[in-house]
Amino acid sequence: MKNLLIIFVMLFTQMSLQVSAQAITEGKEYQVIRAQGDQGDVVQVYEFFSYACGHCYEFQPLIESWAESPPKGVQFNQMPAIFNERMIPLAKLFFTLEDMQLLDSVHHQVYEAIHEKRLNLLTEKKILDWAKNNESIKFNQFEKLYQSFSVDSKVKKAVQLTRSYRVPGTPYVTVKGKYITGPSMVLRPEGGGVDVVRFIATLNTLIEKD
Repeated sequence: MKNLLIIFVMLFTQMSLQVSAQAITEGKEYQVIRAQGDQGDVVQVYEFFSYACGHCYEFQPLIESWAESPPKGVQFNQMPAIFNERMIPLAKLFFTLEDMQLLDSVHHQVYEAIHEKRLNLLTEKKILDWAKNNESIKFNQFEKLYQSFSVDSKVKKAVQLTRSYRVPGTPYVTVKGKYITGPSMVLRPEGGGVDVVRFIATLNTLIEKD
């Protein structure tokens, strides 16, 4: 299924090349969030998400398939958006899985637990209980990392990036720390969800944009 999604995204990418840069409009498909973007040779692309967000769950196949083969010189990052203290426990879950190098195997399990199995993972206790009963997770290591300085530092960075990049909600994608776009900005005018071709065209155009 994942390989099929990658093929579809590659096809959509080719189609998106037909959407000219002139057709991508500030204030419609994207916004400028800062006059001066991040400096560096590598273009940083951040997906701001929340495990509790249903739209983020639906967005994962698209953004992750695109990230399988991003344009040259691009680094794709997933970043929990943190708008308030209630969002910290799930953000810590993500960073703990990242430190344990378990995102490939467990990241989607978290989404499925919340949105398919309807589990409540909004508190630290609920998360620890879930992790303890997950065969993919070494619980003692998980519990230690969940409370670690490393994870707390990453949470602070997530809070700072959410604010400085002016992330209005989830899911949104920032490019170069200067531009922001998201599926809600590229909906099909006739209905039917996200215009995948226009989203990919927008993302790739912003990567090339000064």
